[in-house]
Order: sequence, then structure tokens, then C-alpha cells
Amino acid sequence: MLEISDNGRTWLLTGPTSSYAVHLTDADELLHLHWGPRIALADAEALAVRPLPEYRPFESPLDGREEYPVEGGPRFVRPALSVRTEERRGTEWGFERYETEGDELRLRFCDDGLNVTLHYRMRGDVIERWVTVHNQGRALELLRADSATWTLPDREGWRLSQLHGRWGAESRLAQAPLTYGEKVIGSRRGHTGHQHLPWVALDTDATEERGEVYGCALGWSGSWRIAVAQLPDARVQITGGAGHDDSGLLRLDAGESFTTPVFAGLWSDGGFGGASRAWHAYQRAHVIPDADRDRPVLFNSWEATEFDISEEQQSLLARRAAAIGVELFVVDDGWFGTRTSDRAGLGDWTPNPDRFPSGLKPLAEYVHALGMQFGIWVEPEMVNPDSELYRAHPEWVQRQTGRKRTEFRNQLVLNLAREDVQEYLWEQLDGLLTSAPIDYVKWDFNRCFTDAGWPGEPYPQRLWVDHVRALYGLLDRLRAAHPGVAFESCSGGGGRIDLGVLSRTDQVWTSDNTDPLDRLAIQHGFSQIHPARAMAAWVTDSPNAMLNHRASSLRFRFVSAMAGVLGVGGDLSRWTEEELAEARGWVGLYKEIRPLVQRGDLYRLRPPRGGLSAVQYVLGGETVVLAWLQAQSFGEPLPALRLRGLDPTASYKCLETGEIHRGAVLVHHGLRTGLHGDLDAAVIRLRRI
Repeated sequence: MLEISDNGRTWLLTGPTSSYAVHLTDADELLHLHWGPRIALADAEALAVRPLPEYRPFESPLDGREEYPVEGGPRFVRPALSVRTEERRGTEWGFERYETEGDELRLRFCDDGLNVTLHYRMRGDVIERWVTVHNQGRALELLRADSATWTLPDREGWRLSQLHGRWGAESRLAQAPLTYGEKVIGSRRGHTGHQHLPWVALDTDATEERGEVYGCALGWSGSWRIAVAQLPDARVQITGGAGHDDSGLLRLDAGESFTTPVFAGLWSDGGFGGASRAWHAYQRAHVIPDADRDRPVLFNSWEATEFDISEEQQSLLARRAAAIGVELFVVDDGWFGTRTSDRAGLGDWTPNPDRFPSGLKPLAEYVHALGMQFGIWVEPEMVNPDSELYRAHPEWVQRQTGRKRTEFRNQLVLNLAREDVQEYLWEQLDGLLTSAPIDYVKWDFNRCFTDAGWPGEPYPQRLWVDHVRALYGLLDRLRAAHPGVAFESCSGGGGRIDLGVLSRTDQVWTSDNTDPLDRLAIQHGFSQIHPARAMAAWVTDSPNAMLNHRASSLRFRFVSAMAGVLGVGGDLSRWTEEELAEARGWVGLYKEIRPLVQRGDLYRLRPPRGGLSAVQYVLGGETVVLAWLQAQSFGEPLPALRLRGLDPTASYKCLETGEIHRGAVLVHHGLRTGLHGDLDAAVIRLRRI
């Protein structure tokens, strides 16, 4: 709901439990008024007449109170907007007008031909904010254009939560007291990055299910920056947007504009769990395509075959996958060009004639005949120097004139900002999806930007932004032309996970680390912001040969992966008949609980810190608990699990034991006790009666 004061200078956005208010002073200063519990318009108007604090030497009364601080004027805080022309730098803007369209509020400001529009939209209790910069005057350089600055209420003892990591250990939750100064996280790598997810949360005394939590998440899949600042007067502001440094985003000529990505904010008084459930609901309703459709159980061939693949071998795996109930069969890397290792073939998106003599169509049709969908792996933004594409167009890669070329994984980054590269990729991928009945594409990105140059381009810095905009445009175009094809975002695991790519893909690959115990911590962090509906998770072979060689039971591996979108990535040709039969049972059970996992409300009952951990999903009158015993001393009693999100007046039947429970029950988890180091897992289902 959007309300506006009679004088048209105070605006109030209200969701189910929260409100957000801003006010324009007579001096055209846009001030933040309120973000938190619901208030009335009269309350916002009362806040608007409060005087600014008295002047103190070396301080600005605007700092920490402005809604969107620009560079220039009586300000010292980090500017959200920085503009440079040949004559001057900075902005001296004035208010022009406000507009509304549906539930969107637009506040327009101008400065000598530069028009800046601040956009606001309430989605449940999530506020979407973004900015449009339109140049109607002389050419200018847009050094920085953040999506939003968020202002928190005056509190003592703020704590900052963030998700950090590296390849194979993404989305690790870290919490620490916020101190004076700035905490900056982001990516200089050209993609979202494994090192940080673009999300922060702040609280003072919140628990998992109680207390106020303020969270912000950026929807951008390139380089980015979020700065959390505790100012000298103890106020806290969060500023974030595309680009990591202030070295320049774009050059805007007359008539050109730039629209920032969305920087979404959420207030919740339900603790970290309540905030997560609100974020999940928002993404299922407004971000993830077709989120009301449950994602299928998939099999991926990579860990079974790596580059050594053939049509016959893939057909064998497909038969075994279909026999255990898999619904989507995916051929990973190695099906195209001269791709027999990671040294060649990237960029040549045609089937290898020795491995697939008649192309992918016969295998795809065979997979369909087995009752499964068919998918493939691609990495369109990359090229190997040993490829037909590079030999034909060496000028298409990012490079710095006169500098030695850097290669990672024997590959280079295509300059997707070039229109000829965009058109080539469209022709290749559209032709590929037309040539065979393909239902799914795993879109990978395994090489960060390092030599981000563009010889001959007057403003080469623009490739950082334009690469991402071209990626989005290509995905949008492919989805429109092939509406039945689903896409997964992958970047060496979790290197490209954010609200921007999630608005164009159906799921994301969470991590290349498929060890089921390691995955519990990764999935715990991922769930702080993103829903299980988007989180791909695989069951692979034991011991885990790729990373740590840890052995684990098939039971533990399945229950770990069932916490998201279940997949299988082991070498099924080596699984015993007993293992295949057990896997068939777990896949069948997952299909029964899939609606709860992928569309239900998530409750983190016990975090994965050793011992017992568990998550619960609630949808309608049903609930399911996934529990894991990570380690236990012999004879140590296991705590019971107190369920949440249930009707305290209703009775529930445990489908495993037949026991009847009332309300928020204490459930025996059914885990086996044993010696220290045992791993075990369980699934507990309850249905309202």
C-alpha cells in the first residue's frame, strides 16, 4: 500500500507487518523517516516535522539522514551517486515531481540535464528500490550509481551477518559486532563471486525466531559492492549497487540512461527465521520464474564420466537413472567440439561427431522414451584458445593491449558487451535448442574477469556493466523463444547466485562440494536468503573423491540433498543392486515431500554445528523434518526436536510411527545412537488429522 500526504512531500509504503517512509523538506532534501513496524500516515507526518540535529563542527546534519546521498554539497558520507563531466564533478539536484504507477512510487530529481529517478515498490514486506539515471545534456561519466542507501534506526550494539566463502565452501554464515567505520563486501571478479553473497543483515538481540532483523539483498550478477557504515553519531547506513570501485560504470551521451539493479530490503520482527521465510516467499512470488512448479529430480553425468563420454555410455546411465525414478537426465561437459579435456572446445557449440554421430537428438529422444526430460551443460561466456571460435575471432575476448594474456582453466572470457558476440551466442544457442528436444540448460561460468580490456573502445570500462546486461538479455531472449526450457545458473558451484540471475533461471548450483556433511553448513547459509526451491543438491559417490574422501552412508547423502532440489551425480553404472534399490526408495520419498521442501515455510530447528541438526518445512496441514546426526559420543542422549509453525490446537499423526501429537509437539527423531563420529539421518513426516 502506498500513501501520500496532502502536501505531496511525505510518502509511506506499507506491507503486511512493516512500513517505510520518506519526506522531502522545503529545501528539497529527501530524508529517511522510518523503516520498521507498521505506522500510519499521520505518524509519518509527525516524524517529518522533527527538526534536524543542531550543527556540530566538522559534521553534516544530513549525514545518516538522507535517503540517497549524492556527491557534492554539505555531505561527508559515502555518496550513492557520483557523476563527472568535463567541467565539474558532483550533483546539485532539485526535486521535480513524484509519480505513481500501480504500487510503484517514483521520485524525480534533476540537475542541469541530468534526471535521477528513485523507484520504490513494496512486495509483501520486501521493499524493492532502484534508480534510473537519464542524461538529457552533455556527455557525462557515471562513476557510481548505487541502487539504494538504507538507514537503520538509532540502536546500540548492532550485529552484522554476512555470507562469505570460497570455491567448495560457499555461503558460510558469519556474525560479528558492527564497529565504527565501514565494512565493505563485494566482488571485483565480473560475477557475483564465491567469496560473498550480496546480502547483509543487522540485528541487536535477535534469535532464530524472535527479534528485529533488517536485511538487504542486491540483484546483480556482475561485480558489486555493499558498504555498511556506522557513522560517528552511531547511525548506520547500508549502500550498495553494481560495480566495485568508483573508476567508472558507464559513459552516458545525450538521450542515454542507466537503470540500476534492484537492492531489496526487509524488516522482520520474527528473528532470522522469520526474515528468511519472508525472503523465500518474496522470491517464490516475484523473482524465480514458474516457482509454483516443483523442480524435477535430476541426474547429472559429470562425476560419473567427466570428459570421457559417448552416446552409448550416456544411454546406459540414462537407463539406470530412469530405473531409480530420476525425471531429468543431464549430459554435462564434453559433448561438443573437440572437448576431450578442459584445454579445447569451449566456444564451439556443436556436438562432437565422434561421440554423437547424429547429434544430440537421438540421445534426447531416447531419454524422453525412458520417461525423463533431457538437459545439457554449456559455458557460453567462455572460449578456449584451442577452438574454432578463437581461431576465427581472437578479437572477441577480453584483453589489455600490450599486456600478457592471463588464462584460468585454459580459457578466456568472451567480451559479451560486443554486439557481434551476443549475436553469435544467440545463433549458436538458439540453433542448439532447436536441433534437439532439450528441456534444460546448465549455464556455467568458470573464469573470473582479470584482463578486462577492450582495445579500440573509447570507454572500455563499460564492459563490466554491459557484459551482465548482455547476459540478462541473452537469457531473456532464449527463454522467450524456448519457453519450455529450464535454466540453471552455475559458476564453479555457487559463484553466481543473486536475485538478478534468479529472476532468469529456475535453480542454482549451490556448490561443487557435494560432500553431504559439508553441504549442511553451505545449505544453512544459503537458506538465510534463498529458498530451497532454487537450491540444487546432489547425491554423489562415497568416499567423496572430489574433495575430502569422507565416507558417508547413502541414507545420509540422500537426506542431505533432499533439503533442496534433489539431484543424483554418482556413477550409477558402479552402484550395486542394493544401492540402486535404496536410492529408488529415497527418490520416491522425496517426490512425496517435494511440495513441502520446495514451496513450504522453512524452520531451522538446530544449526549444523556438530551433534544434531535439523530443518523443518511446513505447507498447509503437513510438515516434514530432515534431521542429521553429525557426530555423537557413545551413550550421549540426543535432544528432542520442538517443531514450529504448526496449529497448537490441532493434532498431527507421525507417518513413520503412527503416533498422534498435539500442537507444537516434541518429536523423537528416530536417529540411531552409536560411537563418536557416526553419521546418520532421518526424515520425519506429520500430517494434520
